[in-house]
Amino acid sequence: MDSLRHFCNQNPFNAWLQNLFVMPYSSEFLLQCLQHCIRHHVQTKQIHSLLITKGHLINNTKNTSTSKWQSTLLYNTLIRAHLNFKKPYNSLLLFTHMLAHQAPPNSHTFPPLLKAAASSLHTLGTSLHTQALKWGVLIDPFIQTSLLNFYAQVGNLYIARKVFDEISNPCAVECNAMINACCKSGEMGSAVLILNSMPKRDVVSWTSVINGFVMNGCSVEAVQFFRKMMCCSVRPNEATYVTVLSLCANLGIGGGLCRGKQIHGHIVRNELALTVFMGTSLIDLYGKQGCLESAIRVFDRMMDREVCTWNAMISSLASNGREMQALDMFEKMEVEALCPNEVTFVAVLTACARAKLVDIGLELFQSMSREFGILPLMEHYGCVVDLLGRAGLLREANEFVKNMPFEPDASVLGALLGACKIHVSIDIGTEVGKRLLEMRPQHCGQYVVFANINAEVERWGPAADLRKSMVEAGIKKIPAHSVIDSLLKCHVKTEQFI
Repeated sequence: MDSLRHFCNQNPFNAWLQNLFVMPYSSEFLLQCLQHCIRHHVQTKQIHSLLITKGHLINNTKNTSTSKWQSTLLYNTLIRAHLNFKKPYNSLLLFTHMLAHQAPPNSHTFPPLLKAAASSLHTLGTSLHTQALKWGVLIDPFIQTSLLNFYAQVGNLYIARKVFDEISNPCAVECNAMINACCKSGEMGSAVLILNSMPKRDVVSWTSVINGFVMNGCSVEAVQFFRKMMCCSVRPNEATYVTVLSLCANLGIGGGLCRGKQIHGHIVRNELALTVFMGTSLIDLYGKQGCLESAIRVFDRMMDREVCTWNAMISSLASNGREMQALDMFEKMEVEALCPNEVTFVAVLTACARAKLVDIGLELFQSMSREFGILPLMEHYGCVVDLLGRAGLLREANEFVKNMPFEPDASVLGALLGACKIHVSIDIGTEVGKRLLEMRPQHCGQYVVFANINAEVERWGPAADLRKSMVEAGIKKIPAHSVIDSLLKCHVKTEQFI
């Protein structure tokens, strides 16, 4: 280890690494080098090639008991390294080489392999499970938790239950993994039963159940469990606050705002540090609930801001009538040397669409791939269609849809149909409306819009036929609600949330 520190302190990184190819170092020293640069892709590949050429990855059965596990440790480190480099297939391939070269796997081998299988080749998970059983390491709690997480990610709750039932005394981490598996499969009743059966429930347990209710659209239950957690004197962590604030942001105007303000007050009263994700969630909450000034104050008070923070602020400005400020914020973001991502461009293109800034919007759309190397997604094409449609350029919008590199989805066609209603274009509206009815025959909104387009030009027959088709198909128009009524109810009777 002293020689490794000497090289790191005295020589440039690449220089001492090149010396490894001409100097006879032991496998122990090479392992230390590999662990030192496990997050450096090029250097890891160089050491890997040296290990192959020197034969260090081949297990020698004549080795002493002290050194027989050396090749195993080298393989384990390489498997983790390639997983860090987002190359899960290489990690799985290394495991086949490990078995071929008779390097025995241990309890540290399988957790990263199961994570690699979950992200790339789901079918290998069962084989890895069998290998862990074969090598007698299945009793290890880290492997048990990794198996639970794997089966949760691939949606196999049945096998996850069997793995969990075979654990004699599951610890909190294993219970949390099983709760997560139940939540991802929509089995919230089972998740709650596991939570209630735990002798000691930590903040991760509560947050997993709350997040599960949010994922499965059970907002009321999520709020109730957050209250229960606070009553049990369990201190929320960052993930808890982000989950509940995101829930409040997506609730109806009024109730979500009241609850979100209470959570914000709890954060302030307890003098908690406003992390990047907590601050971003607050900006998103206030932006979606129409409290733009509050969103701006949170943004200005944040010490650390990431791309997601700027995205939330740009989106809040764009959705609250401050389109030019949103574009100015985008320019400030570039000055701060932050690279925009796909979400950023959805926000700025939305701002351009609402302000009818066609030239700027089209230029930004072109710059995505040209300057930032971002491939436009369906959402970006939908924003451009909305941009052209709001400006009354319906023929250009229709041609843009026809020239898309993939088939437009209902959101893109819906934006075009909405523009046809505003600017009363019966020809394009009829063409787009028919495509939407074929795509989503049970959706009430497109029937109503298509019928209204016909009614605007006094084509009462087709309009009546569309309304009749809705009735015959059993499709009912979703009733509207009053935002003012929601706000009044919120102020008249504010639920005790914390």
